[in-house]
This record gives sequence, structure tokens and C-alpha cells, in this order.
Amino acid sequence: MKAKQLYIVLIILSVLAVAGFFGIGYGANTLMQSQANKLSKLRADSAALSDQEVALAKNKQDIAKYGDLNKIAQSIVPQDKDQAEAVREIVNLAAQSGIGKLSSITFPNSTLGAVSGGAAVKGTGSSNPNLTQLLPVTGINGVYTLKITVTQLQSDQVPYSQFTTFLTKLEQNRRTAQVSNITIQPDGSNPNMVAFVLIINEYIKP
Repeated sequence: MKAKQLYIVLIILSVLAVAGFFGIGYGANTLMQSQANKLSKLRADSAALSDQEVALAKNKQDIAKYGDLNKIAQSIVPQDKDQAEAVREIVNLAAQSGIGKLSSITFPNSTLGAVSGGAAVKGTGSSNPNLTQLLPVTGINGVYTLKITVTQLQSDQVPYSQFTTFLTKLEQNRRTAQVSNITIQPDGSNPNMVAFVLIINEYIKP
């Protein structure tokens, strides 16, 4: 082989060697980048699992922590609008306050069977018997109020001290805990004797 031909062969081999070197380098770099991406994804997945484990542990703690509070809330807020029970409790509280007779205890008119109204169940054309007479509490889903009106007429006036005792007992009772409106009418000849009208909100979570 002549010197010139050998020289050309060597140049070709050198070019091929350089091309092979860069090719191997590029392939190795691509493989390393792919492995790095896989490692990064595995780390992200691991971090996400860790976050989920932490969230799950916190949720379990919250369930344990607030479970008793939920039971307490259920025991405090009545689950039904048992009007007979509400009347019994109000009458008993009045008796404990020295008021032997209440003129009247009334509730809102029932919308049971009505097609429209705040308690109507969508799509049924009738009212839910558990929700009729109730008004939803703004901002608290699933909680309703039932307005109860307690009236003591002039003919059944009571001493003011008995009225205030009755009012205190109502506000300490779980069914009648919020007295939203009070109207008092003293007797003209004896201001210590009063007639009154109370509007009570009974909170219910059916």
C-alpha cells in the first residue's frame, strides 16, 4: 500500500474513531438523562406518598380528636322536631320557675304536602316531613331552626322574678337554648306582674 493510501486510510479511521467516541458519549448522556428523569420521578412519587401518609395520619388524629365533639354535638342539638317533647320541656321549665300555666305554645304552620315552599324536596312535588316548619341556618349545612312562640296573656300574668327565672332555664335547655325575641307587658296597676311573648329558636339537625 502506498504512503498516500495509508494516510487516507488513517484519516478515515481517525474520523470514524472520533465519530464513534462522540456517538458513545451522546448515547451515554442520553441514558444518564433518562435514568435521572426516572430517579426524579421516583423521588416525586415517594414525596407524594409521604405527604399522603402524613395527611392520612392527620386525618386519623382528627377523627379521633373530633369524634367525641361530634357525639357531643349530636347530644346537644336535637335530631328531630318532636313538638310534643318541646312542649313538655317548656311546660316543665315553666313549672320549675313557679309558672303554673302558660297561655299558649305555638309552632309555624306546616307545609307538609305543599308543592312549593322552603322545605319542599326538589323533584318530588311534596314536602319532607322531617323538614316542614323548619328554616335552614345560613352558613351551617344540615342545621335548621324551628320557631316556637310562647305566650302569656294579661289574664295569666306572672311575677317578673318568675319570668326571669323561666327565661334563664329556657336558655340553659338544649331544645330552647336561643330566645330570639322578647316582648314584655307589665300590668298597669302592678308593674311587678307581667305578660310576655317569647320567640324561641330550636336548633335541629335531622
